[in-house]
Amino acid sequence: MKIGVPKEIKIKENRVGLVPGGVRQLVKDGHEVFIEKNAGIGIGISDTDYKDAGAKILASAADIFQAGELIIKVKEPQPQEIAMLKPEHILYTYLHLAADFEQTKGLMKSGATCIAYETIQFPDGSLPLLVPMSEVAGRMATQVGAHYLQIDNGGKGILLGGVPGVRRAKVAVIGCGIAGTNSIKMAMGLGADVTAIDLSPKKLAELDNLFDNRITTLHSNIDNVEKAVIESDLVIGAVLIPGAKAPKLVTRDMISKMEKGSVVIDIAVDQGGCIETCKPTTHENPTYVVDGVIHYCVANMPGAVAKTSTYALTNVTLGYARMIAGLGVEQAAKKDHSFLRGINVYRGDLVYEQVAKDLELPFTELKLRL
Repeated sequence: MKIGVPKEIKIKENRVGLVPGGVRQLVKDGHEVFIEKNAGIGIGISDTDYKDAGAKILASAADIFQAGELIIKVKEPQPQEIAMLKPEHILYTYLHLAADFEQTKGLMKSGATCIAYETIQFPDGSLPLLVPMSEVAGRMATQVGAHYLQIDNGGKGILLGGVPGVRRAKVAVIGCGIAGTNSIKMAMGLGADVTAIDLSPKKLAELDNLFDNRITTLHSNIDNVEKAVIESDLVIGAVLIPGAKAPKLVTRDMISKMEKGSVVIDIAVDQGGCIETCKPTTHENPTYVVDGVIHYCVANMPGAVAKTSTYALTNVTLGYARMIAGLGVEQAAKKDHSFLRGINVYRGDLVYEQVAKDLELPFTELKLRL
């Protein structure tokens, strides 16, 4: 199969869909790999590195889309990329369609088949291609929160871990999956006073055991969320419902009752966000203020640590890329039910039911053309 990797064009996005090791493996498997010029330059991967691995370097994204059958990316396609998609294309990347009507309509109109990293799902409910970026975003959230709590960055001037004789900062983490748990780990490591909020009693018990009863665990309900938000210096929203819009658990009223100079970070913003006052921001303009509270809602947080993120991501995406390239979408889906869950758009039809419900678009039951 012919595989194309364009340079990412989202603002301040330096990740890349394949590293040279992945190229080498795909070429060894018998495929042709095309990389857009300077696709990996932001993380120190040169065109020569890709050439040495067996790739062919093309001058533009248009050339990549023209040459490639399987297009491997990191972030959701931007409008100019969607315009280059054709019915014969297989797009393999993060999509996060449930909060993006225009992208979904564009992908449907293209006639392409689109595989979302974030909805490939194991039988136990885990999301293997989302895990590494959730780990990165979770750890970053605490780090970023500590940064913006500094008074020189607009915050209230509080140190997460405090010092002897002075209280520690209070951190509330809402949603304790992979991202939330990693936020907790970082906050605990920095010495903060942490409250973890989740719907699952099993998850709360696991956290209590993991952190040796050194955090406060609360069942997710409106009273517990409100009290924790109002009392916290840093609130991290990390609620995830696979393939669906995140529920708005933190209301505007709750935000208005926080102390001025507090910080909220919504890791779930690319799925619509779980904090009512949050809206997507970029690494160029990452924050804004509502009722005196700093909001950080960058939709591609891991892009700020692009080198770590790229290698972590490609560790888990390469296996499915090899499967798609070697078998085609239909046979890959027949072989691996986890992969089947990743198909969001099939030959222009929207085949992921939750996305169709969230966006009020026509749903088509997936019928593979074997």
